[in-house]
Amino acid sequence: MRRNVILLTIDACRKDTWGCYGESDLTPFLDSIQDHCIRFDKNYSTGPYTQASFPAILSSSYYLDFGRIKGTCPPGRVLVSEVLKKQGVTTAAFHSNPYLAAFFGWNRGWDTYYDSMEADVSDMQPYVSAWEINKKAGQWLQSQKGKDKPFFLWMHYMDVHEPYIATPEFTKAVDPDLNLTKEEQFALFKDVLLKRDTENKAGIEMLRKIYWSKVHEIDAAIKELFGILSETGHGNDIVIITADHGDEFNDHGGLSHDGKMFDELVNVPLIIYDPSLTKGIATDVITSSLDIPPTVAHLFGIEAAAAWQGQSLLPLENYSRKGAFAESIDKQGVHEKGTEPEVHMYREGDMKIIYRQGDDSWKQYNLKEDPKEQKDIYGNDTTSEYLIKKVVPRVGRYVKK
Repeated sequence: MRRNVILLTIDACRKDTWGCYGESDLTPFLDSIQDHCIRFDKNYSTGPYTQASFPAILSSSYYLDFGRIKGTCPPGRVLVSEVLKKQGVTTAAFHSNPYLAAFFGWNRGWDTYYDSMEADVSDMQPYVSAWEINKKAGQWLQSQKGKDKPFFLWMHYMDVHEPYIATPEFTKAVDPDLNLTKEEQFALFKDVLLKRDTENKAGIEMLRKIYWSKVHEIDAAIKELFGILSETGHGNDIVIITADHGDEFNDHGGLSHDGKMFDELVNVPLIIYDPSLTKGIATDVITSSLDIPPTVAHLFGIEAAAAWQGQSLLPLENYSRKGAFAESIDKQGVHEKGTEPEVHMYREGDMKIIYRQGDDSWKQYNLKEDPKEQKDIYGNDTTSEYLIKKVVPRVGRYVKK
């Protein structure tokens, strides 16, 4: 029986909000399907925001491989859609992230590409909702009935991304006493989050609860999506679910997702749902979002592109990567002048090292002993020199033009 592949990416979704990764009760549906999933516990994004993370997810390449291109997809990036389409796979995408719009070239290789750039949105609701993405994807899935060609479907939800505006249905499930109007929630976004006001502890706690409410809503949207898959005859297809990066709530002195490399931003959830599995698998092998395109190609029996830098996650026993890199420009918010220094991260084993080009500084953490990254051990551990040698060749490696 032919099986198709669906990739669902969730913007700005922290791994610790999924119950299957800890003690959260925000994701009852995701938790309920774990018996049919391979769960990756140490999967790393290649960057802490969309422009730095999505080149890996869609093209198995790093953000700075081609310099500072500010979102444009250069011809050198080989998109998973291009590889699959050449091999006869139908490709479709439904998303609402402006950084991934057709305008920037991310629509290469897609038979259907909906980027919502002409949708009616507002400052308070700047993205098309997951429910609308489900609806459009559901209509497309209906259109595939009776067709012989296999398909690859990519969907992206923006609902967890700021500004966090939640409805009572989901806020009450998180905190029955959280009674904020949409206008009050938006004011928190403007006055606390946008200003990076880390002194406003009460405001940050409310933002966190609204964020949790949005995660809870996304879980409900994923449940609806699985229902749509079943109704359209695709209940046996494979579904890969991940996030492009996380979000910070003053974990390390900041808010949102700026140019930092702490785990709340770059250690992202990743599961592969396979309904033929009868017992869930959890692996603590260090993996990367770079591995998603080769994994998708493997599932279709297609050879990975030579330009891709990841490797297939399947079969698990053949996976050989030892560590994961991430990189970004040290910017805050959406404002980038083009002169900001680079930030780099590398994790191998329990050790993680972070380099900030701006002040030529290094930090190192033992994530087994210090999972919240509070104790810098750089220079006091025998692995420091080894980790430095991994990172240094990557700094400023692109050809400057």
